[in-house]
Amino acid sequence: MEDIEIIHSLGMDAYRFSISWPRILPNGNSGGVNAAGIMFYNSIIDNLLLRGIQPFVTIYHWDMPQVLSDKYGGWLSPLIQDDFLHFAETCFKNFGDRVRYWVTINEPNTVAEFAFERGVSPPGHCSPPFGNCSAGNSDTEPLIAVHNMLLAHAKASKLYREQFLPKQGGVIGIVLHSFMFEPLTDDEHNKEAADRALAFNLAWALDPLVFGDYPPEMRQYHGNELPKFTSEEKLLIRDSIDFIGLNHYSTLYAKDCIHSSCSCSGSACLPGGDRAIRGFVSTSAENGGVLIGEPTGMPRFSVVPRGMEEIVDYTVNRYDNKPIFITENGYSSPLQQDQLDGLQHDVKRIEFHQAYLASLARAMRNGADVRGYFVWTLMDNFEWSFGYDVKFGLYSVDRATLNRNPRSSAKWYRNFLRNISSNGMKPRTAFSLWSKVGRGEEE
Repeated sequence: MEDIEIIHSLGMDAYRFSISWPRILPNGNSGGVNAAGIMFYNSIIDNLLLRGIQPFVTIYHWDMPQVLSDKYGGWLSPLIQDDFLHFAETCFKNFGDRVRYWVTINEPNTVAEFAFERGVSPPGHCSPPFGNCSAGNSDTEPLIAVHNMLLAHAKASKLYREQFLPKQGGVIGIVLHSFMFEPLTDDEHNKEAADRALAFNLAWALDPLVFGDYPPEMRQYHGNELPKFTSEEKLLIRDSIDFIGLNHYSTLYAKDCIHSSCSCSGSACLPGGDRAIRGFVSTSAENGGVLIGEPTGMPRFSVVPRGMEEIVDYTVNRYDNKPIFITENGYSSPLQQDQLDGLQHDVKRIEFHQAYLASLARAMRNGADVRGYFVWTLMDNFEWSFGYDVKFGLYSVDRATLNRNPRSSAKWYRNFLRNISSNGMKPRTAFSLWSKVGRGEEE
């Protein structure tokens, strides 16, 4: 409740959070619904709405009941599709009378990369050159996992639209991690590589959900390794999103690996650029030892504000200006900067958001239908394999007392939102069922 009061005090009108699948259905479909989990999320939703804050709910943000992974391999099996559908239906039934904004899956492209290509997230599958894991095939398993995630999304979307939308009146979409890519040099092959990187990263999921099939760029290089949709599945997945969520932090250089050799060393690039799963593209935050932008506390997340406008423009042009939410955008201070600034006086974070919001505003002035923007994140959180060392929060958290302490960026953001309101600026909405969501915060 204290955190909801913080959100309210900052003047935010939306809060994005996720529902924990194991918290609601600890044993998957074989057990009952955990009533305590339902009560927990009901309390969050009700108290947000009491303060005029719209809940923006993600159904799957990377945690599933362990039994489903043990039973059939999780996202590697088509059986996961109906189990996910059951989870989504449970959410719609219990929360949909108050939730108007649904995200089915957060970053299926990142799940594929982290869990099944590089093996740094559960279930930890990979193969050389991406890593040395006890199981996995980095060239094929990411394709299978995303295929099942897309069909799981489409089944949930169909169910929502047919059985819940008429009474609940909400919208449903998906969220993708979205680096922007620039050619390493002006060489034509590198320009083509940058286009391929966008197709293999963003269009991999969005093309099927908008057009009904994978990008032609992926079909060209993957051949039979890329799963095929049946004619019925193509009808199911086509136009199965009402909006696109973009999680955007940075821009990377792209180098062609078809017409030139690619080698990788250091944390600025990742191995495997010479493989089809990477689109035969090597991506890096460096060119000749020079970073593409100012470094942050997260490897490969340099500060490149122009990328926000560019990734939005790419999405607008490829998907006919379908409504967009910027569902994540944030800054993590380098560790040495945290120590110098005493964690709290985070001028670089303020500068980051000012620059990225200005870039987003340019895209909107050019006609992009952007419905909202969410800062990542409200408070320092558990950043997966980085633990608590990487800090994105507008608020710091004392790990001994759990006290939340506002950084300078929290005060700046509150004033920024007040200035928007006092100047009469309102987020644009095209459909009457889309209530005002414009200034959000992340979990």
